[in-house]
Amino acid sequence: MTNDEHGDAAGGPRGWREAAETALYGPGGFYRRPEGPAGHFRTSVHATPLYAAAVARLLCRVDRRLGHPEEVAFVDMGAGRGELTAGVLAALPADVAARVRAYAVERAERPRGLDPRIAWRDTPPAGVSGLLFANEWLDNVPVDVAEVAADGTVRHVLVREDGSEALGGPVAGPDAAWLARWWPLADEPGLRAEIGRPRDEAWAAAVASLARGLAVAVDYAHAKGNRPPFGTLTGFRAGRETPPVPDGSCDLTAHVALDACAGEGAELLTQRAALAALGVSGGRPPLALASTDPAAYVRALSRAGQAAELTAPGGLGDFGWLLQPVGLPGGAALLVDVADHEEE
Repeated sequence: MTNDEHGDAAGGPRGWREAAETALYGPGGFYRRPEGPAGHFRTSVHATPLYAAAVARLLCRVDRRLGHPEEVAFVDMGAGRGELTAGVLAALPADVAARVRAYAVERAERPRGLDPRIAWRDTPPAGVSGLLFANEWLDNVPVDVAEVAADGTVRHVLVREDGSEALGGPVAGPDAAWLARWWPLADEPGLRAEIGRPRDEAWAAAVASLARGLAVAVDYAHAKGNRPPFGTLTGFRAGRETPPVPDGSCDLTAHVALDACAGEGAELLTQRAALAALGVSGGRPPLALASTDPAAYVRALSRAGQAAELTAPGGLGDFGWLLQPVGLPGGAALLVDVADHEEE
C-alpha cells in the first residue's frame, strides 16, 4: 500500500476507512462521547419499547429452537449505551430472563447505572448459543470510498480532516474484486461506491462467534442492481443530516450492502415484514373499544402509532433485516415466520 493509494500518514489526506475509524472510535471519537448515539440520532431502539419487545420475542423463539438450554445468550452488537439490551431483558418472561446471559458489545466505556446483569465487552463472546443482534452496527463499520476518475479508472477517494477530498490511486486487489462482484461501476466519471468488504468480514466474524443460534443485522441497506450511483456516505449531528467530515464532530454512516454480507442459508427481509412476523402491527384498534374501555383504547392507539413508525414505508419499515442461522435446521424464515404456529 502506497501513500498515493491511501494518503500520507504524516497528515495529508487519507482513505475514508482510515479517517472514519479515527473520527468515530479514536480518542475523543464520536462514539466515545458521553451522550452516545442517542444524543444525535433516533434509531428503532429509541423510537419505542415495542422494538425491544419484538427482539425479546425473537430471542424466546431462538431459545425454543435451541431446546431451552440452561443458558441462552443475547449479544447486542454496537450496543450504544445498552438501551436495547436493557429493554430486551425487561421484556422477557421470567423463565427465559432467568437463563439469559446478556452481552453489550461496544467500544465506548460502560455507562454508569447499567443493569449489572449486562456484561460489557468490546468484542462478542466466543462459543455462545442464542441470538446475536446488530441494530445499525454495520453502517458504522468504516469503509473506503471509490470514484470513477475522468480517465475511467476507479480510484480511492482520499479525505482531509476538514472533509475536503481528492482522488488517490487505483482500486486494486481484493477491493477491486469486491466492487466487480457486488458494486460494479460503469465507465462514467463521478460515479461512486462504498467498498463493503470490511463489513462482510466484520459480520462473518460476528456470526462465527455463535456456536448455535441466530445472527440478525438490521440496517439501512441496498441490493445489487439497485445501488445508489453516487454512494450514501453522510454525516449526522444533533438529529440533523450534515456533510461527512472526519473530525469526530459527527456520525459517519453509509448504507450497507447486506446481500454481500449474507452467508449460506441467510434470509433478507424488510423490517416491516420481520416485525409483522414478530407481532408488531400498526393497525388501529377497533373503535368499539373506545366506548367499552376508553383507557384501553387510548393505550392501543398509542401502541399502533409507535408500531406504524417502526414499519412505515419510506422510513424505518424499509430497513433491511439479514437473518443468519447458525447450527439450526431450516432457514432463517422458519425462525421468524412462526407467529401463527407457536404458543407465545
